[in-house]
Amino acid sequence: MAGKQDKEAAKQAKKEKRAASKARRGQLFEAFKMQRKEDPWLIPWMVGAIVVVAGVLFGIGFFFKAQWVLLPLGLVLGALLAMIIFGRRVQRTVYSKADGQPGAAAWALENLRGRWKVTPTVAATTQLDAVHRVLGGPGVVLVAEGASHRVKTLLAQEKKRVSRLIGDTPIYDVTIGHEDGQLPLKKLQGYLMKLPRNLKPAQVDALEAKLAALGNRGAALPKGPMPAGAKMRNVQRTIRRR
Repeated sequence: MAGKQDKEAAKQAKKEKRAASKARRGQLFEAFKMQRKEDPWLIPWMVGAIVVVAGVLFGIGFFFKAQWVLLPLGLVLGALLAMIIFGRRVQRTVYSKADGQPGAAAWALENLRGRWKVTPTVAATTQLDAVHRVLGGPGVVLVAEGASHRVKTLLAQEKKRVSRLIGDTPIYDVTIGHEDGQLPLKKLQGYLMKLPRNLKPAQVDALEAKLAALGNRGAALPKGPMPAGAKMRNVQRTIRRR
């Protein structure tokens, strides 16, 4: 009886795995179609990557009389490079569309790779300015988005509030935007990755427990970047309901 149940469970797991793989392929294909419409250089770049890599390995193999052995490897490596190019160009398109929209910084932070603990909208105004908190190896990083003259005060207040609780733990702050001293949205992840690693994972967990007591100030922003044509009054009404 137990053996039969194990077989059924294995069969079900295999079926779910195939379904998940099919769904991922479908999503990838849809992303490719959308990107191709937005980016006329996508296919030339991808095809060029395959041709160049395969050609280089074929040429190297030619001198050693092993060109037909290295050609398949070149095609595989070229296809891998083409997929990397595809991913980078999709990311660039997504970030360019989100850039400048309220909630874009929170969206970018929640899609970070790695061991980052993100708390969106720890402080906000009704004008959709916001400060988001990120915990990680560097310590505490406060990321602000919105009008610079309002965000500056909001950021200073949150930094003071956090520093009272965490003592000597490093606090970094950055404002997303294109003015002097601000950081473009597309460079946010790179900025975080370049910060020094000051804390160990156990220290980050302990810090998260401390900061949980602070709570959030202000209303939460809608999840994800807001459409450029969204009306402020409608958005503020949505925020108040939350």
